[in-house]
Amino acid sequence: MSTNRPFVLSIAGFDPSAGAGVLADIKTFEQLRVQGFAINTGNTIQTESNFFEMQWTTLDFVLRSIEVLFQKYNLKTVKIGIVPSLEYLKEIVFTIKKLSPTTKIVWDTVLKSTTDFSFLNIKNQSVSIEILQQIDLITPNYNEILQLDPNESEAGFIAKKLAEHTAVFLKGGHHPTETGTDYLYTESQFFRLSPKNTEIFQKHGSGCVLSSAITANLALGQNLLPACENAKSYTENFLLSNTTQLGNHYV
Repeated sequence: MSTNRPFVLSIAGFDPSAGAGVLADIKTFEQLRVQGFAINTGNTIQTESNFFEMQWTTLDFVLRSIEVLFQKYNLKTVKIGIVPSLEYLKEIVFTIKKLSPTTKIVWDTVLKSTTDFSFLNIKNQSVSIEILQQIDLITPNYNEILQLDPNESEAGFIAKKLAEHTAVFLKGGHHPTETGTDYLYTESQFFRLSPKNTEIFQKHGSGCVLSSAITANLALGQNLLPACENAKSYTENFLLSNTTQLGNHYV
């Protein structure tokens, strides 16, 4: 095991096509020269083009796995991917912060029909804010951020509201008018990140790749904005790597 690479952890689903989830995260971590670990939140039956079924890992199993890794390794950053519910997410986040208060957390807000999120409704709002205050960055796309607050219809407004509690990287892959344009919102600023090349090929798991690249860059000591900019560049290379839905990873 390398002794000069920072340790990072992905807590996400297992995609047998390896386009998304922990397998895609590990590929990204390796290319960006961090030492990656993974904990599986659930097994899926899917290909790069079709999703069929999800079988969740019990929360207790995930929490015990987190405890074992943190007892041995100094984990600089953690990426959280798909989780089934708000309570599941809360337990993971608070366990990490209890074990290692300085570890940075990136939550890629992967939401499917199998998850149970009404994130910012009145009933869950105080719990949601409590969780967000322990997270360093969330990375929703335009479809996902609307699901986080079903009472609002404007993604930028939701992002600004969420940024009162955590930084928000609004991924532009599903942008209604500016495909590939991302926005980073912090409590006091926002930044527009334009794509270098819009003639790309759609890829399964590109959102996972982007969020795990940010996670790796943060572990390497990069500040938030350059970590996001460099991750965007990495992801664009991934999108340009071939014409299929399964991309190739390389720096």
